[in-house]
Amino acid sequence: MTSTSERVLLRGGWVYSPSAPHATAMVTAGSKVAWVGDAAGAATHAANVDVVVELQGALVTPGFVDAHVHLGPTGLAMESLDLSSTVSLADALERLRRYARTHTGRVLSAYGWDETKWPEGRSMTMGEVDRAVGSAVAYMSRVDSHSSVISSALLDRDPSIVGRDGWRGDGPLERDAHHAARAVTHALRGERERERALRTALTHAASRGLTSVHEVNAPHISPYADFAALRAIAATTPVPEVVPYWGAFRGGDADAEADQLLGFAGDLCVDGAVGSRTACMHEPYADADTSGHLYLDRTQVAEHVVHCTERSLQAGFHVIGDRAMTETIAGLAAAAREVGVETMVRARHRLEHAEMPSTEAIQAMSALGVVASVQPAFDSAWGASGELYEQRLGSERAASMNPFASMHRAGVTLAFGSDSPVTPLDPWAGVRAAVLHHNESERLAPAVAFDAHTRGGHRARRDDTAGVLEPGAAATYVVWRVDDVDRPAADAGAATTVLPSLHPDSELPTCLRTVVAGAPAYDAEQLATSSSSR
Repeated sequence: MTSTSERVLLRGGWVYSPSAPHATAMVTAGSKVAWVGDAAGAATHAANVDVVVELQGALVTPGFVDAHVHLGPTGLAMESLDLSSTVSLADALERLRRYARTHTGRVLSAYGWDETKWPEGRSMTMGEVDRAVGSAVAYMSRVDSHSSVISSALLDRDPSIVGRDGWRGDGPLERDAHHAARAVTHALRGERERERALRTALTHAASRGLTSVHEVNAPHISPYADFAALRAIAATTPVPEVVPYWGAFRGGDADAEADQLLGFAGDLCVDGAVGSRTACMHEPYADADTSGHLYLDRTQVAEHVVHCTERSLQAGFHVIGDRAMTETIAGLAAAAREVGVETMVRARHRLEHAEMPSTEAIQAMSALGVVASVQPAFDSAWGASGELYEQRLGSERAASMNPFASMHRAGVTLAFGSDSPVTPLDPWAGVRAAVLHHNESERLAPAVAFDAHTRGGHRARRDDTAGVLEPGAAATYVVWRVDDVDRPAADAGAATTVLPSLHPDSELPTCLRTVVAGAPAYDAEQLATSSSSR
């Protein structure tokens, strides 16, 4: 481990740098990159540094950015029962039953279940949960986090849930009923438990090579107090940088300046999710008599965007369904007429997910400088033939979802994220998912996908300079073991550094060290480090 005041030489590997495409070494001085170059240059610098790190063929890249994370729910999920690998409803209930026997917390939580993977083809019910958990207060979040099943003990904590929109009797809760159930769990968890969950999430993010995460919190997701807790953690512990957004209409009661918020953006929902059939569609779902739900209309979108633009804040919305996208684009256009297109472009507002934009919507996003904060893992999990999107929407609508290449060609800034805990914090898997999109015409080149998961995340928060390794840049980087790439010897200066193989059969890189502005946030302790002789 090194301190942020030291000069560090990393040598004998590969450095992914636009300014030095053949680089095999790098020197950092405190929080900045001082030099990037080849083996000969490294030998010259070795006498003038404090620490030498022998890379032994490892790859050094800029740190990844996850542009859409829920840190509190991520940390809590890591301490909860993971039902994502269950093969049937019976399997899920049996795992829940076993987990309940040993669980001792005030809230029994499980997450990640997906009834479309089960032969029963339906979700669990409250009665089934009660039989599995007994008298425990239990909260079972669906994989998309837009619906849940609860125990009757949780309902007893807030009987008003039965009168809220989205109450469906014994089955999954949606919308306001779901939000109220989640609020019960927030009230039962104390400050210490939430702070531990946030630390757990940040530590895990660092171990996955993430040096920055966009915390897209909202009133229906986690308490506003999480922002203060995250600042306190960062003040004492090297962790990935947290970029804070609050998804409340016109900001609610939040003080953006006092709490260092970049905007009232993130999960301010125009609609819901495809899996829970709450994403808002022009036409009904293929497997149910509903078209989803619209939570904000174009007038409200325009009002929110103008409010944020006039305060130099970023506005942003969760938008998934095609009708929700139509309303959002109309609202953005109305806001542009009021504040001016150039002002809109400078504001760099955001759309989260943006899974079903039309060609016209993509062109409007490009013209107004709107960032698409998207999740390639969604396509990997649910985009293939026969998977969730096709089940819910039919093959024609499903085939055109998540058009990453179309957005990129139109000039829309792409910023990749995970929506964790909906999909895991796993940036290399996200890059691979974009490269192997189910629709070949929407696949991105590896370098473009990598850029969207590094520089794209910085651009999404209005920073166009970060996310590269070159002299003067922040010493924010990750060292990776890459086992499946046959690289030339480290002293072969003519070889060009390339990204690792993203073939489905290839092992993805393993994080060995994560450094944020010169401070190590994660170290697997597998790199040989020595003090210089100077």
